[in-house]
Amino acid sequence: MNGITVSGLTFSYGTRTALSDVSFDIGRGRFCALLGPNGAGKSTLFSILTGLRPTDTGHVTIAGHDIATHRRAALAQLGIVFQQPTLDLDLTVRQNLSYFAALHGIRGKERAKRIDAVLERLFITDRADDKTRSLNGGHRRRTEIARALLHDPKVLLLDEPTVGLDAQSRKAITDHVHDLTIDGTTVLWATHLPDEIWDADRLVVLHQSRVLADGTAGVIRGPRNLNDAFLSMVSP
Repeated sequence: MNGITVSGLTFSYGTRTALSDVSFDIGRGRFCALLGPNGAGKSTLFSILTGLRPTDTGHVTIAGHDIATHRRAALAQLGIVFQQPTLDLDLTVRQNLSYFAALHGIRGKERAKRIDAVLERLFITDRADDKTRSLNGGHRRRTEIARALLHDPKVLLLDEPTVGLDAQSRKAITDHVHDLTIDGTTVLWATHLPDEIWDADRLVVLHQSRVLADGTAGVIRGPRNLNDAFLSMVSP
């Protein structure tokens, strides 16, 4: 079963086309980078994948569930990290996670067990009782990723998750998220930064509403570095 399948997706804002016949699929347990400059259509695509916008034409399935006809089942399989932070800064890390778990109906011992597991998974157990306001940007992002994993989703979507982070924090977050695929989690990572993408990653290049390239990052870049290959694709 594929983690995500997008087929013939088109979406417009009035007369402006944001996505034009976009198609790709990501297998279970794969890391796929969605690479494109600002304005390429990445955020619109994420809005559709997360059920915030309906499709004009085309189909989207999440872990085998069509988001148009089985929306609740599809969204139940999604963990989402948005570009803008959404943590409550006046709560501790554990309290943020506990609140989110309660929203998903996870209670009692099971809630505590899952919180401890995701804290350990993201290497932030030692910050569990710290106010979120006191964390640096990298630890806040780790907290948001931990929160997105609490309900054990099959698919994790991250929209420009390293914006505003320093180089060391960016690398740490990128490494951690790649590791999540080991247990079968499918990851779609939207970025405009080629250096966050590994050669073995699946890569979809989106520009001016269309898919320009789709394949393995190392193959797409060829003998050049990925940044140069990307610039050659999107330059006028």
